[in-house]
Amino acid sequence: MVRQLEGLAYAIGGMLLLLAVWWIGGWLVQNNPRLFAFADFAPVPAFARLGDMLWSGEAYQMTMPSLYRIGAGLLWAIVLGVPVGILIGWFAQARKLTNIPFQFLRMISPLSWMPIAVMAFATWDGAIVFLISVAAIWPILFSTAAGLRRVDPAWFKVARNLGARPWHMLFTIILPAISQDILTGIRLALGVAWIVLVPAEYLGVTSGLGYAINDARDTLEYDRLAATVIIIGTIGFLLDFLCQQAIARLSWHRED
Repeated sequence: MVRQLEGLAYAIGGMLLLLAVWWIGGWLVQNNPRLFAFADFAPVPAFARLGDMLWSGEAYQMTMPSLYRIGAGLLWAIVLGVPVGILIGWFAQARKLTNIPFQFLRMISPLSWMPIAVMAFATWDGAIVFLISVAAIWPILFSTAAGLRRVDPAWFKVARNLGARPWHMLFTIILPAISQDILTGIRLALGVAWIVLVPAEYLGVTSGLGYAINDARDTLEYDRLAATVIIIGTIGFLLDFLCQQAIARLSWHRED
C-alpha cells in the first residue's frame, strides 16, 4: 500500500512538473512579440478547447477512425509476426536465412513505403493500415523469436517422450512459454505504431487524429492543435497501460 501511494505521488508530481514547464513555455511565448501568434498553445486555452471538443463529441469523432486503423494494423502485425517469429525462433536455418533481409527491412522507415501503399491499396484506410502493420510487425516478430529461443530444450524433449504432437507442443508449451515475450513485443509495437499513425493520417483521409492535427495547423487554431496533442498523448498512455496490465496478469511468470 505504501509503495502504491508513493508511486501515485511521483506520478502526480511528474504531471505537475510537466504542466509547470508547459505553463512557463506558454507564458514566454505569449510575452514574445515574435511568437505571440502561438499563445493559444498554452495550457489554459488548450484545456478550454479540449473541454469544448469533449462536450461537442468532436474528440470522439476524430479518435474512433484512428483507433480502428491502429487496431487493424496491429492485428495484421500480430497475425503475421507471431507465426514468423515462432518459425525463425524454432528453426536455425530459417533464422540464418532471414536475418539479413529482416534486419534490412526493419531499418527502413515505415513512412518510406507511403508511395507504394497509396498505389497498392484502393482506399486510404487500407494504405494507412498497411503502414501501421509495417511499423508494428518487427517488434512482435523479433520478441517472439527471442522468447522461443530462451525456452528450455528439456521441455520439448519431455513432451516428445510423452507423445506430444506438433499442435500439442505449440499450444501447451510454446505459446504459454513465450506469452510474456509476445505481449512485450505487442506493447513495443503499439508505441511505434501510435507514433507512425499521425503522419500516416496526413494522407488523403478526412478523419482521424493525424488529420485533425494537420487541419488545426492549416487553420491556425493552435488551441485545437494543443488539445488534439493532449488527446493523442492520453490515449497512447492508456493503451500502453493496458498492455502493461495484460503482461502482468496474463504472463505465466507473474507472482501471486
